Amino acid sequence: MRIIGIDPGIAITGYGIIDKKGGSFKPVNYGQITTQAGQDTFKRLVSIYNDLIRIFDEYKPECAAVEELFFNKNVKTAMIIGQARGVAILAAANAGLDIHEYTPLQVKQAVVGYGRAQKKQVQLMVKLLLNLGDIPRPDDVADALAVALCHGSSCKMQSILDRS
Repeated sequence: MRIIGIDPGIAITGYGIIDKKGGSFKPVNYGQITTQAGQDTFKRLVSIYNDLIRIFDEYKPECAAVEELFFNKNVKTAMIIGQARGVAILAAANAGLDIHEYTPLQVKQAVVGYGRAQKKQVQLMVKLLLNLGDIPRPDDVADALAVALCHGSSCKMQSILDRS
């Protein structure tokens, strides 16, 4: 199964594509979609949408795992991130992908085994689980890979539950 994890943001949207075969994971590609600061928000959202569609077309994931919005004290920032998240979900839906959403707590629990893990712990586990030479940068990329791993782990758990 090919999974794309998405960590949405207006300035940087991280993505991570992994293949899950049995109980193992293999990185396919990962990176970031960046938008130009100072550009109109709608143009930035269109850019995110178009880049995601291009990535979906190139790598053909079967499903998308999207991180849910973490509460932000700055309402304006939260709304803009929410818009980027909506665009990511729309792009995945228009590409015909199954869409799954995970909270940061669920991602940390799945990747580290502890829902209150520190960001550095999650990044180190992403590096280890995917046998990468370095921690992916920026943080948004490591977060996107963590979301993909979370979904891959939850699929494994669902498969076990389905057999019982």
